[in-house]
Amino acid sequence: MTWTLPEPMLTTPVVSPVLPPGAAAEPKWDGYRAQLARWADGRVLLRSRRGTDMTGAFPEIRDAALAQLPDDTGLDGELVVWESGRLAFERLQQRLARRGAGAAAAARTWPGHLVVFDLLRLEGTDLIPWSYARRRSALEGLFADAGLAAPFTLCPSTTDPATAREWLAWTAAGLEGLCFKRLSDPYRPGARQGWSKYKVRATTEAVVGAVTGPVTAPRTLLLGHHDRTGGLRYMGRTTPLARAAAASLAEVLVPAVGGHPWEGRTFTAGWGSRDVLDVALIDPQLVVEVAVDVARDGAGRWRHPVRLHRPRFDLSPDAVP
Repeated sequence: MTWTLPEPMLTTPVVSPVLPPGAAAEPKWDGYRAQLARWADGRVLLRSRRGTDMTGAFPEIRDAALAQLPDDTGLDGELVVWESGRLAFERLQQRLARRGAGAAAAARTWPGHLVVFDLLRLEGTDLIPWSYARRRSALEGLFADAGLAAPFTLCPSTTDPATAREWLAWTAAGLEGLCFKRLSDPYRPGARQGWSKYKVRATTEAVVGAVTGPVTAPRTLLLGHHDRTGGLRYMGRTTPLARAAAASLAEVLVPAVGGHPWEGRTFTAGWGSRDVLDVALIDPQLVVEVAVDVARDGAGRWRHPVRLHRPRFDLSPDAVP
């Protein structure tokens, strides 16, 4: 009898890093959510959260599934690439577009790893109705009994709040935060009840270099840091501004008049969209404090939208690190 992978269970954001009672904590990795199926007839499927077939892009995962996994087994996890001692999300992006010989060469240069955090099916048995605690025990047994090794990695899990707090210090290696999962809950395909995520955030300063929307009613801010040559290096864009914040900033934003470091440059909407933004360049004198998470691309830019915290009228652009 054939079977299919379920829709991935999802998470709900929370603002507290405290491990809730009756739950386990797992590290949240900076990679691609990925489910892996290995059928008895030798078929293997590695798919993304959105259902994209990634099997051909990561032949090392496919080969390991055939060599190490029992028939009719399904896993859920995070696909990651390590480079220079930290997770390299941009390498994952580069690898996703490669197939055939290009994918094989990339697998040797930037090998992928599947950090497995859930077991959905084991040798034909559907584990979705099982509690998290029972599925976790079965997953640990699979790693021990089958001797699963690289590119498979067992995701850590703990019910100890002190251990979970210690994991938050792993941000330098690319850890984004923590996931919390209730021990008694089954796997709920497509649902957000039962799993939550806490993302590590910090505040930092940046220079406003441009805005979307009119200067008199800005919608988002495009932010930069000065580089060593004195130029303004684009870092990212804020989420849409609240009406009160936009009105307050409109009073102090000054349109650029020639000689702007971003003159002639185009910006895309980003976050999965290549649409070109209509921006208004701003005299890069205003400093703002923003809340950011730890995810960066290969150039050091913020990979996710940032949130405006407050203007810093007390700081000059030269004071921004």
